[in-house]
Amino acid sequence: MHTLIEGRPAAPPRPRDSWWDRERRAILSRELRRLGSPGRAAHLGCGDGGDSLHLRRHGWRTTALDTDPAAVAAVRALGVEAVHGDPRHLPLPSGGFDLAVAFGVLARIEDDHRAAAEIARVLRPGGTALVSVPHDMRLWSAHDLTCGHVRRYTRDMLTALLAGAGLVLDRLWNWNVLLRPLARLRRHHVAGWETRERRPAADRVLGWIVQAEDLLPLHSLPGTTLFARAHRPLDEPDPAPAA
Repeated sequence: MHTLIEGRPAAPPRPRDSWWDRERRAILSRELRRLGSPGRAAHLGCGDGGDSLHLRRHGWRTTALDTDPAAVAAVRALGVEAVHGDPRHLPLPSGGFDLAVAFGVLARIEDDHRAAAEIARVLRPGGTALVSVPHDMRLWSAHDLTCGHVRRYTRDMLTALLAGAGLVLDRLWNWNVLLRPLARLRRHHVAGWETRERRPAADRVLGWIVQAEDLLPLHSLPGTTLFARAHRPLDEPDPAPAA
């Protein structure tokens, strides 16, 4: 229930709109356009609901999920269906979704293999998974502890994780390459460096730097984040839910 202000319910809090959030949603928009007609989407780790709302605005019938009841309530307040649950035991039907989005989720789970298998389970045959994870343990810092990470990934680790879940990798790319040197420096001094509030001018500049990566051949170079697009094979039977 929302707090009452002058006898009327207060508006739900607005999702974050930092350079990090905007540029990550730009990637999501490009991937959604590539997929074409919208269908059913599962958004794992919905947080403040910004990405869930973005999916819905693109026409996707979205079910969001988070381990935090407060996050679930916040997403529901935005008008998006949301459920409380564990990514290792998704309370979602097998083969029920055309798309599963898991940005920053797998790195927070000790048993990431089970979580990846659950992503594959809820996808229909031919369905798409969009995943992001933090890249490279050489960048491990206070930022990771603030974000609840238990690991950072190499390209080989993420490739093996998705393959082990029965997903076929379509594309794997590095992101936030140009800002990696600054991130490596600042993260050891400022907890949560990439997600903290900044002055509008600094926020815009950081966004422009990340946007420049789309104009340069940089996606094979080390960044701070890995993105992957994978799909469930068409001829694979529905796996059983995780025990």
